[in-house]
Amino acid sequence: MRPATPSRRLRTALALTTATAALAATAALGAAPAAATPTAVTASTLAAPGPGTAALGTYVALGDSFASGAGVPEQTDTGCARSSRNYPALLNAELAPTAHRDITCGGATTVHLASAQSPTAPPQFDALSADTDLVTLTIGGNDIGFADIIVRCVTLGLLDINGRPCRTSYTWTGQDQLAATIRDTAPRIAAAIDGVRARAPKARVLVTGYPAILPDDGGNCPFTVSIAKGDAPWLRDTHKRLNTMIAQTAAAQGADYVDTYTPSIGHDACKPAGTRWMEPLFTSAAAPFHPNAAGERAMADAVHQVLATR
Repeated sequence: MRPATPSRRLRTALALTTATAALAATAALGAAPAAATPTAVTASTLAAPGPGTAALGTYVALGDSFASGAGVPEQTDTGCARSSRNYPALLNAELAPTAHRDITCGGATTVHLASAQSPTAPPQFDALSADTDLVTLTIGGNDIGFADIIVRCVTLGLLDINGRPCRTSYTWTGQDQLAATIRDTAPRIAAAIDGVRARAPKARVLVTGYPAILPDDGGNCPFTVSIAKGDAPWLRDTHKRLNTMIAQTAAAQGADYVDTYTPSIGHDACKPAGTRWMEPLFTSAAAPFHPNAAGERAMADAVHQVLATR
């Protein structure tokens, strides 16, 4: 690899600063509407309720930016980075509930389920009621510091793209700090599900995992995303550890888990536009390292598949 010149390093640093600032803004609320043409997606082939199927009552969507559709055109609530093409909106169109409340919000943690996130983002639990029939919940990524992890890893990757600098920064004490954080987040996910049950006792609760961001084979794509070669498989394993924790916690609390990771394999941020469901750092189709319109479509399909099981 050719040595970076000072001007080249400066251009890279400026670009990285701009992109990571956008990512941080999404995590903290307020992703700006994307200006690009929405990613083309195929029409849904999901079946409508058949004869004799009970109509769905109230559907409430709770969660963070992966559920709100951060940066996916068209943004209907820039304060919460919420898209008209997020997976709750797609499900609403297909399931045709008698009422739909989408209170998903970029940057949300489990704290913001019971507490206000901002003056314009009330506690998400406020959307629940005794007549709620269906709840989807996508939460946990911000509890473990998703945006901080991405910013740190793409920055350190620029310095040592063939090493594992990010993993080293999280494990230098001899303990994997992210593994510990995921373990410590499990009670918060359990409490979140309990909170839903307390406010919507008859609702079916579906808790989603997070779709693949990096290649499932542990590879990296340094010219697209500056994640170091040795960090990519560790980040993949961390991602899977988070999903496993969410799945196990959901099962223990009597909720249904929606696997959004397996269908997304082969559609990660390293793939070209038109194939990827997850956007890389420099993008206008969604917030960086978030699902694009096709990714939100795939999440809706995964939820619908679980709904069809009973």
